[in-house]
Amino acid sequence: MTAITDRFEKLARNQECALIPFITAGDPDLATTAAALQTLDRNGADIIELGVPYSDPLADGPVIQAAATRALERGTNLDRVLEMLQATTPSLRSPIVLFTYYNPILYRGIDKFLQQIAAAGVAGLVVPDLPLEEAAGLLEPASKMGIDLTLLVAPTSSTERIEAIARFSQGFIYLVSVTGVTGMRTQMETRVSDLLQKIRSFTDKPIGVGFGISQASHARQVKAWGADAVIVGSAFVNRLAEGTPEQGLSAIAEFCQSLKAAIATTNNSTNTYVDEREKID
Repeated sequence: MTAITDRFEKLARNQECALIPFITAGDPDLATTAAALQTLDRNGADIIELGVPYSDPLADGPVIQAAATRALERGTNLDRVLEMLQATTPSLRSPIVLFTYYNPILYRGIDKFLQQIAAAGVAGLVVPDLPLEEAAGLLEPASKMGIDLTLLVAPTSSTERIEAIARFSQGFIYLVSVTGVTGMRTQMETRVSDLLQKIRSFTDKPIGVGFGISQASHARQVKAWGADAVIVGSAFVNRLAEGTPEQGLSAIAEFCQSLKAAIATTNNSTNTYVDEREKID
């Protein structure tokens, strides 16, 4: 059993919805990224998605694109990200999912890439520009390394394609809530509820909903529609980038707590979800 599957099973036994924050590695710097991972881990995150900055991020909205540009300008690269993770992941309870584009994987070589991220403590992968038709070349070797490759379902995906993605996706299924790139939005698409039910008709794998979730009310709504995980990116990246690193860390801690409280089984206090996390570990 992989670390991600284990986390979802423990959450399911407690009827909990997972919170998956996303941040961009190297923004504002890798030392702050390491501190941010630890901060999120302590304040309600169940799994953490870490974006590797890339020069042509086709799936990313303006907030994450800007963060990636800043990180690249400061010299952030995959080797430095993995070095930081190798030092940081032993102190984390939340499994790390690496968000990266396919070209850097091919450039490095699939086997070498997987060996290196496994050594750094990475538990899962999201590769937004990897089509289902080409996923087999990464799915099989990743599975052998104990790394879950999570595939994305788009709002425009056909029924046949959704069924195939549900069959092959590892760890969980990533449901993109909107057509287009990542980014903060003022309201959630109501069709997400229908898409969740359609995916659920093909599989019992956990389903995470991402893209466009920026408020506690969005997270609460997504959970009510039946999602197993709420994925929040731009809203975390934006908060971490504002002010000093210390102010950014404080902001993401508070935001993470508010999101976890919004999707918790009970909302009695900030300590409620902390206690629940102790129960599942």
